[in-house]
Amino acid sequence: MDSTHPHIAIIPTPGMGHLIPLGEFAKKLHRLHGVTTTFILPTDGPLSSAQSSFFSSLPSAIDLLLLPPVSFADLPSDVKIETRISLSISRSLPDIRRSLSSLHSSHNLSALVVDLFGTDAFDAARDLQIPSYIFFPSTSMALSMFLNLPDLHNAVSGEYRDLPEKIKFPGCTPLHGSELFEPAQDRSNEAYKWAIHHMERYRLADGIVLNSFKELEPGPIEYLLRHEQGKPPVYPIGPLIKMGSKPESDAACPCATWLDDQPSGSVLYVSFGSGGTLSRDQIIELASGLEISEQRFLWVLRLPNNAISNATYFNVSNSGDPLAYLPEGFLERTKGRGLVVPFWAPQAQILAHGSTGAFLTHCGWNSVLESVTNGVPMIAWPLYAEQKMNAVIVQEDAKVALRARPGENGIVDRVQIAKLVKGLMEGEEGKGMRSRTRDLKDAAEKSLSEIGESTKFSLSEIGESTKFLNEFVAKLKSNASI
Repeated sequence: MDSTHPHIAIIPTPGMGHLIPLGEFAKKLHRLHGVTTTFILPTDGPLSSAQSSFFSSLPSAIDLLLLPPVSFADLPSDVKIETRISLSISRSLPDIRRSLSSLHSSHNLSALVVDLFGTDAFDAARDLQIPSYIFFPSTSMALSMFLNLPDLHNAVSGEYRDLPEKIKFPGCTPLHGSELFEPAQDRSNEAYKWAIHHMERYRLADGIVLNSFKELEPGPIEYLLRHEQGKPPVYPIGPLIKMGSKPESDAACPCATWLDDQPSGSVLYVSFGSGGTLSRDQIIELASGLEISEQRFLWVLRLPNNAISNATYFNVSNSGDPLAYLPEGFLERTKGRGLVVPFWAPQAQILAHGSTGAFLTHCGWNSVLESVTNGVPMIAWPLYAEQKMNAVIVQEDAKVALRARPGENGIVDRVQIAKLVKGLMEGEEGKGMRSRTRDLKDAAEKSLSEIGESTKFSLSEIGESTKFLNEFVAKLKSNASI
């Protein structure tokens, strides 16, 4: 095996929010350094259409090894995703061992890279003397939490949300316990127990690859880069974002043509990601707030999270059509300045379009990075996972977002929505955020710059994120030569 071209194995989390940055990571490794990759995917059934499309779109230098599905028949119906992900790895360990052994024999593997809940696979790699790394697809704040929450777990009893004081992780803005990622909101749940299990194993990693960059999160990244005994080296190589192609036809997605007809920076893009849904009542409030704001908007609307019961209660005849849950007459009243697209739209293209001036987002980290790299300020409306932590980063730290706050009934009301939208699109606060987001866009571009690349910065050397990627690859090459 030529040690100048290492081969790595990646065990991903099956969700698209994790597969996409891992795919971009593997593609960049090959494009810049000739590194080839095999994805080893544990499953509990057939691939979804989105997963199949993702893997089929990868270049030939990236292979897929699909493991036999594991059974979750013994799990309760309400089991949380963190538990399912963890069990998909632990129950697939015999197949993971066989796959790694075979790949190591044929490719002299330089490394195993696992997603954030894949640390049980470390044991299989250690048996074969293959170095193990973590690809962390979230924030440096979340990584600081992952490295330090086990200490808090041992020191504190009761729920974190009940603590009177904010929680301070190294390098990070203090957080209310209620703002910690979702599994930490119920310490009795198996999801939390699995999370602590993985966190305690993070210090076993040979290194951690992080999808962030210093200018966006200076405090936690400074902490993560400090050399401390027992803390793995961290490689901040972000932002890694999806660079999608333009839709094949306007018929598939009419939003591109609609955006072309709107004034520069005038449109609020509204999307809660592939997994984010709202209640029917919240959809009505959001629609009403957008209407009151009198601003242009492009809204990707999904079915409400209580669609079946709502379809009966509200006598909605076509419960499979998200547009059926909008307030009566809303589409007619906002025609011309608003466009509602059911289910999906090409987010990367929308955020890059000159007519897009702001983004109302659930604060998934991929969405935040896409917004920042396009210089688009945000309204932060977190829903689940670590999104409340992400909202703290963009609102309090980077100051490139306004924050939507639900009332006691859990609903963000129309008056607040209209005020936020109008303030971000037209207000002085919005102008400042737009300026700061453009600065972060420039910083991201500078951090990702490569040798021989012509940029507006006329750099004499490569950017910080590219340097860290080079350091990681140098480590892979030294592993391959052993």
